[in-house]
Amino acid sequence: MPDVAEVPPVEEEKDAMPTMGFLDHLEELRRRLVYSIAAVAVGFFACWWKVEKIYEYMQRPIIDALRANGMAEKLVYLNPTEPFNLYLKIAALAGLFLMSPFVLYQVWMFISPGLYRKEKKYVVPFMVSTITLFVCGGLFGYKIVYPAALNFLINFGKQFQPMITIGEYTSLFLSIILGMGLIFEMPILVFFLSLMGIVSAGFMLKNFRYSILVIFILAAIVTPTTDILNMCIFAAPMIALYAVSIGVAWLVHPKTRAARREKQAAK
Repeated sequence: MPDVAEVPPVEEEKDAMPTMGFLDHLEELRRRLVYSIAAVAVGFFACWWKVEKIYEYMQRPIIDALRANGMAEKLVYLNPTEPFNLYLKIAALAGLFLMSPFVLYQVWMFISPGLYRKEKKYVVPFMVSTITLFVCGGLFGYKIVYPAALNFLINFGKQFQPMITIGEYTSLFLSIILGMGLIFEMPILVFFLSLMGIVSAGFMLKNFRYSILVIFILAAIVTPTTDILNMCIFAAPMIALYAVSIGVAWLVHPKTRAARREKQAAK
């Protein structure tokens, strides 16, 4: 009896596990959400004891801007409950940030059953790069973007007496810092889009000039001021991140990975 040729194993094979139905996916999502909410609650109570110190760091940029322009270094509130509600909000956001590695791990655990074995090795780089990029974006906003915007705005209106409320200031602070943190996540977004074959390095390179136009439009929308300098401060890291994302797309796109495997097999 002639030997039957063995079929070579598929290189990227999903883990042997039963197929999850729709209700199973919902149950898994519920469990991951419960774990994440419980972790954020723990982070909230941990940050509540230092919430005044946390807000002291948050208001430092406006205090420095007011001091530089010779104005009263004090924020105000219009409602007796506003400081307490503000501290609750700050403690919750700080707790979310503190527990973000655990929350991101839950996200990964939810999506990992649909990935191939070789793709699951990205869990550690995914978590490290996501947190690092977000922190870098937040620090860039806190150290460079936000102080520059505040100095421009305070200096522009220095003929008036400012009465800046803690609520308005906090909303502006969070929109800038969180916005910059999310902008710095662009390579992570491109990583997943490229991994699924939705975008490629060639496509991004071909549309580079259009991307620059979109980036400047987004920078004009996000920046709290109307001057070109602050818009360029926002746009510059976005352009640099877009260039990095092209390299990311080239590394992880399925066609690129297949070409590398064929090249290695030919050696």
